[in-house]
Amino acid sequence: MNKVLEKKLAELPKEPGVYFHKDAQGKIIYIGKAASLRNRVRQYFQKSRGQDAKTEALVAEIADVDWMVVESELEALFLEAEMVRRYMPRFNILLRDDKSMVYIRIDYDGDYPTVSTTRRPLDDGAKYFGPYLSVQSVRQALKLLRRIFPYATKKTPGQKRASLHYHLGLDPGLEDGRTSLEDYRANLRKLMAVIEGKRVNIERELEKEMKFFAKASEFEKAANARNQLFALKRLGQSVIFSDKEFADISKDHALGELVELLGLSSFPVRIEGYDISHMSGSDVVASMVVFTNGVSNKAEYRKFKTKVNKNDDFYNMHETISRRLAERNRKKWGIPSLVLIDGGKGQLDAAIRARDEAGQGHVPFMGLAKREEQIVIHKTKSNLQLNLGVLHKMGGFVSESEDFILVNVPHSSNLVKLLQRIRDESHRFAVSYHSTLKTKRQTASLLDDIPTIGPATRKKLIKTFGSTRGVVNARQFELEKVVGTKKAAILRQYLGAEKRAGRARF
Repeated sequence: MNKVLEKKLAELPKEPGVYFHKDAQGKIIYIGKAASLRNRVRQYFQKSRGQDAKTEALVAEIADVDWMVVESELEALFLEAEMVRRYMPRFNILLRDDKSMVYIRIDYDGDYPTVSTTRRPLDDGAKYFGPYLSVQSVRQALKLLRRIFPYATKKTPGQKRASLHYHLGLDPGLEDGRTSLEDYRANLRKLMAVIEGKRVNIERELEKEMKFFAKASEFEKAANARNQLFALKRLGQSVIFSDKEFADISKDHALGELVELLGLSSFPVRIEGYDISHMSGSDVVASMVVFTNGVSNKAEYRKFKTKVNKNDDFYNMHETISRRLAERNRKKWGIPSLVLIDGGKGQLDAAIRARDEAGQGHVPFMGLAKREEQIVIHKTKSNLQLNLGVLHKMGGFVSESEDFILVNVPHSSNLVKLLQRIRDESHRFAVSYHSTLKTKRQTASLLDDIPTIGPATRKKLIKTFGSTRGVVNARQFELEKVVGTKKAAILRQYLGAEKRAGRARF
């Protein structure tokens, strides 16, 4: 054991947190969580403890250790999952004993919503969160959250009375109407928000609810909101989702590399990522994802629908950044520490023009080109100072054009993994919104014009048959079961004409 590692082990705190084992080259090889960092990390180096071959191989390569302190094991669980997804350390894969990761499954839209864990997410309409490395830790986290946001884990056939779990405060009691389905789903929305890292928002919402119910003299509901609020706060104050909280982000290796390589004056507390999604200029949308202290902050995500549909990504990016940096949104969302554009020189140039037109030229802008994962920097307008010494030390190199510098950093570096994570998240969020608008438009193009078929009926048809195509191909008796004889006849008349003419737009 080297002296640096010995010193680090002596400095380990007793608080919960996430630790990073690194090899002699400073590369992260394993990430773990702990209820007590001091106790857990030191266990790796106790010769008296029996270890399997994989753990022994890990210990043999550990040359340094780092950590991030949080206030609760629950926070450590979600932070570990985020860091492992970003860095994908090889020993986290080797030490899984060939088991797949675990997901949290919430059947939110079902008639009897349930919460459970699974190793195999399916395309079944349920909402999935994860993956997480430890099923035991996830179940323990859900056990804690269930005391605050009661939920059902399964539906027992034929049961008509509330279960024992309801009387223990762990189940909504849907069986005999102790809780309405609407209130239960509202409770599940809070639970999902906490899992997604929106705990602070939920605390604010609960506080507003408590005051509202108290003012309306609904004291039982006010007391329930108060109890949820206090219980949620007792889980431990989050340290990773707000720039006002006290995470030591200097321990985030990717952010450290970012500061050194690009000459930033301080750690970028709020990084915003942008992407454009459309289909040949239709349903053009843009995404804004936010990473606070290096971790995705979904509560701050925003989406834009362009005012004019154009098959021009440069125009679309310019409009998006112009709207983001408008005075109203600057006051509402603040100013980003760094902006990452998904794209190359053209997209970055359009974004920088919009930034400068908004009078925010001091905000650093950069791009990430898809093909070679090159960092794109404008020579004079990105507001970044590339440190070539640091780049060469990382094994990277540059290529230049008239106005831009293309920075090539090894794909295995922590820095690139962080930028890829931001870029991939902005792409996912943009595509998701585009798909939603596309589906709505395609549905509206056919069903909206049919007399007597209103929004509720359209929703019922799509839910039953899965899509507009499914409605068109449904047989007469199937339609009658859903909407009745009269409406089924009207549907068959209009849809049949569309189908025969070959004009059905799916």
